[in-house]
Amino acid sequence: MAQNENREGSLHGLFEDLEQQAEGLHLAERDAEVTDRSRAEYAQVTLTARMHASVGRNLSLRVQGIGRLEGLLVRVGSDWCLLRTETTGQEWVVRLGAFVEVRGLSPRAVSEPARSVLARLGLGSALRHVAESGSVVVLDCVDGSQRRGTLVRVGADFVELAGGTPHRASDPGGCVLPFAALAAIRAS
Repeated sequence: MAQNENREGSLHGLFEDLEQQAEGLHLAERDAEVTDRSRAEYAQVTLTARMHASVGRNLSLRVQGIGRLEGLLVRVGSDWCLLRTETTGQEWVVRLGAFVEVRGLSPRAVSEPARSVLARLGLGSALRHVAESGSVVVLDCVDGSQRRGTLVRVGADFVELAGGTPHRASDPGGCVLPFAALAAIRAS
């Protein structure tokens, strides 16, 4: 009888060992699947989503044609942000496509459905608002050049700028700049 129990004990031990190995393999496969899913989900996170989660934080931006801007992230649209600089308090509307580097972002992200309607507006909407104010602005371009004037009209992917004084759309002397040429806009 003792010999029978010994055999059963060793068989039971073998099956327990086999069960533990199977559970270990299952956990390893599950961990690998979770890691793969996490990577795939993170691959869907956009810079815009990270920017939206960072509103209210101090950021350091390196922007084409401008260099470094540091300040408080006040607002974010679909392809632009409003940054208030630390030193002068000047507000900059910066095109996200002109970013070279961003430091200080929140590790979180805010998905598009979770954003307010205002936060979904594009650069054109922001520029139309500036144009309606009639303010004289400085357009900083990605090539390092600057233009000073009044925004006259804003198209789907361009802006018309009149030099320095309020101006009618029919007046000559303005220039047209594609959004892709813009790095930022600020009050003059």
